[in-house]
Order: sequence, then structure tokens, then C-alpha cells
Amino acid sequence: MTAQVVDPFRVDAGSTAASFARRGSAPIVLALVVALGAVVFGGSFIGPRNLGNIALDSSYLVLIAVGMTFVIISGGIDLSVGSVFALSGVLTAYGAQWGSVAAVALPLAVCGLIGLVNGVLVGHARMAPFIVTLATLLFARGFALAASQEGNEVRLIPAELVLTRVGQATIAGIGAPVYVALVVLGAGALVLSRTRFGQSVYAIGGSADSAELMGLPVSAVKVTVYVLSALLAAVAGVLVAAQTSSGLPTIGEGRELEAIAAVVIGGTLLAGGSGGLSGTLAGALLLKVIQNLINQVGVLSSYYQQVVSGVFLLLVVLVQTRLSRRRARPAAERREQRHG
Repeated sequence: MTAQVVDPFRVDAGSTAASFARRGSAPIVLALVVALGAVVFGGSFIGPRNLGNIALDSSYLVLIAVGMTFVIISGGIDLSVGSVFALSGVLTAYGAQWGSVAAVALPLAVCGLIGLVNGVLVGHARMAPFIVTLATLLFARGFALAASQEGNEVRLIPAELVLTRVGQATIAGIGAPVYVALVVLGAGALVLSRTRFGQSVYAIGGSADSAELMGLPVSAVKVTVYVLSALLAAVAGVLVAAQTSSGLPTIGEGRELEAIAAVVIGGTLLAGGSGGLSGTLAGALLLKVIQNLINQVGVLSSYYQQVVSGVFLLLVVLVQTRLSRRRARPAAERREQRHG
């Protein structure tokens, strides 16, 4: 069993390079980037309005990345969340004609069903997560385009819906979606660290075969994490639609890759079995702060945001691969000694 349970809210500032790379790097780099932005741009960066915009933009990514963290820790991947995010916004706009309850229930039901399909095919049919979620990515994006009349924007009607007012509300100058994301993050951290389900997610990511021999419900846990991932992407879509008063099927393109980058930059291993939500939060904030700084510069194209995200992800994966090899080498040497 290679699963390693990491306290989701602990940032270990250990002295070893492995500890730094796996747990402490994302929060430390985030702090350095914020400090650099404050020095270079001053009030235009650290002003309440700009920080509020960063928090609001990050909240949608955090919601998606929380679900992605569960999936990746379990040893899987979910490429469909960006399309599910867009589909949820469109269905929110479509269901708004029957009121706020329908505007929320419709996307959650449809997107939850997509997550269930992902989970059943991965958990019970033992199909490759990459192939399954790639197929549902295409399905959800096509469904979103079809439901919005081939890409036309769908407006929330009527504009005075309770959902719209909630989505656009602010508390202490911070948008309501930020508080929703923080609640979901806290609940997810408790589930991962304090429940049997969370421990099962870690164990299955470490070794699904060993977890099955231990009597853990491997298939049921995998189904649950994919449903959770889809539902959280749907919640993010509902909040975006409520905040912007519209559903747009072209939003969320590449958001699945951004969520994966946030999770991996935060220290969760792509191989599964290790990670936590504090790193995911730091990774998501780091990406959004860097994007904001690029916008502050003004002379750089917005495409550089993707370049920076790709560079960060590549560096983190290289570090993770090196650390995994270092951990595997002593274990192999011990096996050779026993059999030698």
C-alpha cells in the first residue's frame, strides 16, 4: 500500500526538498508572487477591488478543482468538468423560465447523471478514465451548444430571480460565490481527513488492488468521486450563470486543464494516493494571481497565461516524478535484500 494521507489543511515547512515540493511549495510560491505583485504594481494590485475580482474568479476554479482533487487522489482523471461547467450554465439559464428552483435543480440533475455515467464506466466497467471522460467532454459540450441554439447566449429570464440576486450579492465586498467555494473546500477537507470515505479514496489511489483485498468498496468509491466532481462543476456553472445573468456554452474551454494544473501544482500526485485541498487552494490562487499580474502588465497577450500555467505544471510534474523514483528506489533495494 503506497497511499499517503496528507492533512488537507496542513502546510508542512519541513527542511527536506521532498517535503517542500510535495506540501509547502505552492503556498510559498503564492506568497512570493503576491509580494512581488504588491511591490511592482502597488495599489492597483492589492486594492480591495482587484483582490475581490481575483477571489471571485478563483472561486469557480476552486469548486471544480475540489472535485478534481478527489478524482486524482483516487487514481483517476476527469476531463469533462470544463464542458459540464458550461452545460450547467446553459441549463441554469434554460431552467430559469420556471423559477430559481428549476434553474438549480435542472443542471445539478443532468450534470450529476453525467458524473454517474463516468463513475459507472470507470468503477464498474473498468474503462480508462481518460477515454471515458473525454467522451463525456464532447457530449456535454455538444449538448450545451445544442441547448443554446448553436452557441447563442441564453439570458436568465426574469432578471429579478432570487438566484440572480444571490449570485450577484456581496458580503464585506466579496462575492457570494467565494463563500460557497470556501464552504465546499472546508467540507471537502473534513471528508478527506476525517471520514472513512476519505481514507478509502487515498487507499484506492495508492493501490486499487490492495484496497479491494482489504474489503473496501472500490467501485462505489470511484462512482462517488466522479459524481462529486460533476456536481461541483455544475455548482460552479450555476453560480457563473447567476452572477453574469446568462448561460454561455463557450465558457469553460480548457477549464478542465486549469483545474488539473491547480491540483497538481498544489502537490497532489497524478499517480494518486497522496494530496490535499490546502495545496489545491494555493494552486488555484497561484494561477489566478499570475493571470491577474499578466493583465496588470498590459503589454503581454492573455495567451501568456496559458504559457505560464503550462510551465508551472511541467515543472511540478517533473519534481513529482523525481520524488516518486527516489521513494521507489529504497523499496526496490529492500526487496532485493530480502530475496538476495
